[in-house]
Amino acid sequence: MSTQQGPRGEAPGNGPLAPRTRTRRDRGVLRTKSIEQSIRDTEEPEHALKKSLSALDLTVFGVGVVIGTGIFVLTGKIAKEQAGPAVAVSFVVAGVVCALAALCYAEFASTVPVAGSAYTFAYASLGELPAWIIGWDLILELALGCAVVAVGWSGYVRSLLDSAGLHVPPALSGSHGGHFGFDLLACILVLVITAVLVLGMKLSSRVTTVVVGIKVTVVLLVIIAGSFFVTGANYRPFIPPSKPTPAGGGLAAPLSQLLFGLTPSHFGVMGVFAAAAVVFFAFIGFDIVATAAEETRVPQRDVPRGILGSLAICTLLYVAVSVVVTGMEKYDRLSVDAPLADAFKHVGHPFYAGLISFGAAVGLTSVCMILLLGQSRVFFAMSRDGLLPQVFSRVHPRFGTPHRSTIALGIVVAVVAGFTSIDVLAELVNIGTLFAFAVVAIGVVLLRRSRPDLPRAFRTPFIPAVPLLSVLASFWLMLNLPAETWLRFAVWMAAGFVLYFVYGQRHSRLASRQRQRDAAGARP
Repeated sequence: MSTQQGPRGEAPGNGPLAPRTRTRRDRGVLRTKSIEQSIRDTEEPEHALKKSLSALDLTVFGVGVVIGTGIFVLTGKIAKEQAGPAVAVSFVVAGVVCALAALCYAEFASTVPVAGSAYTFAYASLGELPAWIIGWDLILELALGCAVVAVGWSGYVRSLLDSAGLHVPPALSGSHGGHFGFDLLACILVLVITAVLVLGMKLSSRVTTVVVGIKVTVVLLVIIAGSFFVTGANYRPFIPPSKPTPAGGGLAAPLSQLLFGLTPSHFGVMGVFAAAAVVFFAFIGFDIVATAAEETRVPQRDVPRGILGSLAICTLLYVAVSVVVTGMEKYDRLSVDAPLADAFKHVGHPFYAGLISFGAAVGLTSVCMILLLGQSRVFFAMSRDGLLPQVFSRVHPRFGTPHRSTIALGIVVAVVAGFTSIDVLAELVNIGTLFAFAVVAIGVVLLRRSRPDLPRAFRTPFIPAVPLLSVLASFWLMLNLPAETWLRFAVWMAAGFVLYFVYGQRHSRLASRQRQRDAAGARP
């Protein structure tokens, strides 16, 4: 039996002011925002983002944010310390884990093509408070991620300047080894990127396309050139014999060790999977594609293509680089700081070492830009819903971008990048991302049950098995993070709870609409 539909696909009686029976869930902190209402909010002139992106643009964004220093540093480091030549298998395992999450993101983004990514998805399936929690989590993840990347970019650029005989004063080179300073280059990078993002999404896409093109070209040149220096003997043994590692203690130990007494091991089959937990973080960022769904011309078709396409490309590049670097030099002789560059020096080709440094510096520019873009869209979506001050949800009348939230966040991130060091912030980025993955996977199952009528251009296969596997994999990787990272994350979440109950709950637009419906129903 068919169900009669009202305007914009709503069932009768579900309009903005239509009275209906309200449940405790509808009235409380678990009230959900309908998909139809989320889409209507994107059509308000003062809150409407300009639609200008294609599937190719989204794929470029995904590749641009995932391919960073990890491809030049992490591959050799993990091969030497944990997996040997089997690090290529670790990347495949990590890619499969990411694919599980990507399938869930693809369904949500094609069903709810609204800015905000996991925040918006949680609002439609889990409720307002869980949505606030995930949004607050994403703000931390993307802000710190952008700051960390900017600091890393600054280090590469200073190295290149030093090679050219130009030196940045120590006081303007950031904090290193107990020395306090301001990282001027990192701050300038964030401010320039902020200006580009304000000027328009299409301009940001064009800049990113050029940068990603240079970066991928450098990576491909390194893969092709390095393949001529591969020696088969370097792959033996492909999986080195297992070596137990001494157990750590205190808050620096992995949470799994403190809870279950599990002692990590290097090499062997378990070492390959332990390495997968580390190299997984090289893939962080593909979910940023979902934040641009509202600015995509055909989101139902192009967002799933962008998410899954960028993940496939990045997995292939990571596996290829890991195969080349472990074939060029024996895994136990690889350097930790710059394994790929040093491998080329080892075979007598230092030119490629400089090329790698250049590619890393250029590549980090796009990573920083896309992280800041994602953060500004999450902040914009939360502001449009009233959970943050609505002054930040106004779009620029000419450029069609959330200029106020972009500028405000850009300034904050620039200051953080100027005064921060990389040491502990990266782990907070990791736990935030994994938490978002788990929430999205749960949300897909809940929305399938609560709204089976919704048109879904892309459907996650094997429900609920795929989301369940995604949740379990994300949680397992979170358990492998240090206990102190969990503690810092808990402090940030506690601050978020306080802000929600002090401000967000009182100013929620969804709550305001519900009060209007209740008032309309009470009138004779």
